[in-house]
Amino acid sequence: MNILDQDIMYLPGVGPSRKKMLSKELGIETYGDLLEYYPYKYVDRSRVYTVHELTGDMPFVQVVGHILSFETFPMGPRKERVVAHFTDGTGIMDLVWFNGGKYAARTYKIGQDYLVFGRPSVYNNRIQVQHPDMDDASKIDVTGMGMQPYYNTTEKMKKAGLTSRSVERLTKTLIEKLPPLPETLPDFINQRLHLVSRDEAFRTVHYPQSAKELERARVRLKFEELFFVQLNILRYASDQRRKFRGYVFSRVGELFNTFYHDHLPFPLTGAQKRVMHEIRADMGSGRQMNRLLQGDVGSGKTLVALMSMLIALDNGYQACIMAPTEILAEQHLQTIRGFLGDMPVRVELLTGIVKGKRRQEVLDGLLDGTVHILVGTHALIEDNVQFARLGAVIVDEQHRFGVKQRAKLWEKGMQNCVPHVLVMTATPIPRTLAMTLYGDLDVSVIDELPPGRKPIVTHHFFDNRQPQLFSGMRQQMQLGRQVYVVFPLIEESEKSDLKNLEQGFEMLCQAFPEYRLSKVHGKMKPAEKEAEMQRFVSGETQLLVATTVIEVGVNVPNASVMVIFDAQRFGLSQLHQLRGRVGRGADQSYCLLVTPFQLSAETRKRIDIMCETNDGFRIAEADLKLRGPGDLEGTAQSGMAFDLKIANIARDGQLVQMARDEARQIIDDDPLCQSPRYQLLWQRLRQLKKLHINFGAIS
Repeated sequence: MNILDQDIMYLPGVGPSRKKMLSKELGIETYGDLLEYYPYKYVDRSRVYTVHELTGDMPFVQVVGHILSFETFPMGPRKERVVAHFTDGTGIMDLVWFNGGKYAARTYKIGQDYLVFGRPSVYNNRIQVQHPDMDDASKIDVTGMGMQPYYNTTEKMKKAGLTSRSVERLTKTLIEKLPPLPETLPDFINQRLHLVSRDEAFRTVHYPQSAKELERARVRLKFEELFFVQLNILRYASDQRRKFRGYVFSRVGELFNTFYHDHLPFPLTGAQKRVMHEIRADMGSGRQMNRLLQGDVGSGKTLVALMSMLIALDNGYQACIMAPTEILAEQHLQTIRGFLGDMPVRVELLTGIVKGKRRQEVLDGLLDGTVHILVGTHALIEDNVQFARLGAVIVDEQHRFGVKQRAKLWEKGMQNCVPHVLVMTATPIPRTLAMTLYGDLDVSVIDELPPGRKPIVTHHFFDNRQPQLFSGMRQQMQLGRQVYVVFPLIEESEKSDLKNLEQGFEMLCQAFPEYRLSKVHGKMKPAEKEAEMQRFVSGETQLLVATTVIEVGVNVPNASVMVIFDAQRFGLSQLHQLRGRVGRGADQSYCLLVTPFQLSAETRKRIDIMCETNDGFRIAEADLKLRGPGDLEGTAQSGMAFDLKIANIARDGQLVQMARDEARQIIDDDPLCQSPRYQLLWQRLRQLKKLHINFGAIS
């Protein structure tokens, strides 16, 4: 048995009760788990200060000296403060205990030399250290102490006496007990990238002698984590491509050419042309296209999707587009029919509201091939929806669908080949995250807006400036424009949020008695919600009061103002999505972020970023840095869980790229995973998968 798989209970100093606490609070079950529980910070303990040098604003310091005397001061019923007067010959300082003072007075002897470690402060013009760490100076080589690790612990652990220092002692016991750890990366990778050995990295990351040593250890451990994630994603993608051949769409025919020359609503941007070249090459290659199309709101993704579907139609196949909501599906239907005009292409809708005879007509048309393009919601993946020849699948706002739902859709077109898949998102994903979340997809980016689109102007309002805010909204409505007002409803069960929305609706009814208002939130029945949305879409109401249910899929070119109350409660990407509901027509549009005056530094930074830029990719990068990958919308459904213990997708972009490049070379060299040269890697990958480390990828 591998020593790292040994039950943590058998490590000296643990036992059954501590094992239970470590398992429940930190998920530490084995020696390996403890070894991979990394310090969150380090304090340099290589230098010893004198009492004379200490000031009250220094970080952690250590001093060698002896106790002169103890004093006890009562602090109310059954409480006392114990103070030890301590000197090293250059001055006197106080060591203070508010808890455990009796134990300290019993344990530490007057006149004996101790190494005292802690954070100095000043009280009554005298340096003091509260609750210091103390060690017998005769048993410690201070010059060999290097940097002391600190480990995160929970309140429950601290109450049970399992502090950072306790975790450190357990880790030290483990490291002293461990034999040299076997290597998991081949020599040629370690040498080429100048990586330290795995054994050295683990020992050093817990007990580094210097910042330089620590950095080398961390680079090795981070690279290894990221490398095996990338190797697994690319191996999976390579298997998929070998298993599933894509239909060869060799011709660009009459439908595509007619549309391109006679029906384009505006000339394609350079970015749209580049993406169409990439899609065209995929569809003609004989391998299944699996492409992620990223583009900000309004960048023209639907047009690119339609042209891709027309290539399938020209080659005798059908196409479908799946959207997350009925409203978005209906908008796609209208947009596509509007683009095609009088072209001989039958486009149909399939959602929950298409029932009875009408539904049967659509299903029959799919089976006999007379329906060319089907637009729909989850209804498309029902078993009774069968296509004659499905050749292209478009999935919009892909993060709203799970992995299995997408796979189920394209399996409908599997005969001797599989349909081409294009997944689209208006939520820009930073490059390093896309490489990991969607590593088996080729990524295309539309990074230009069509000509004539004006950037949305974003302003920050404090909630005490309501009169100015309402005045600006009224001006726009007097010009015939429409306004969205969003209140946060983060969880559907939060009654206080729903109350805020109801109160906000009443307040706006009173503030704008001359205008009609709609109200939409997740607690409403779907039919009610649809009806209210449609009133706004048709222009019957001028002001839509809503929760984030309108984040995706409402296209009202006449709406020119987005007001977001309590904007501090939203993430950057969500604010950007909401802002994208306006700016869809030729008029100048505005986004107004309303917050209380008291804001944290991080929140202020988020609001400032929104006011400075409309660039979704800059915003996504900032969001990733501020919130971390686990919080970004969609990561849970993507099929890729972040089980990273030391690497950080946001901050280690260079290492992500390096890991991907190495993994790519190995897959290109050994696509069947059989070469003896790489056996160590394939063996390690199998081992990681057995340990249930989730390296899943999109299908």
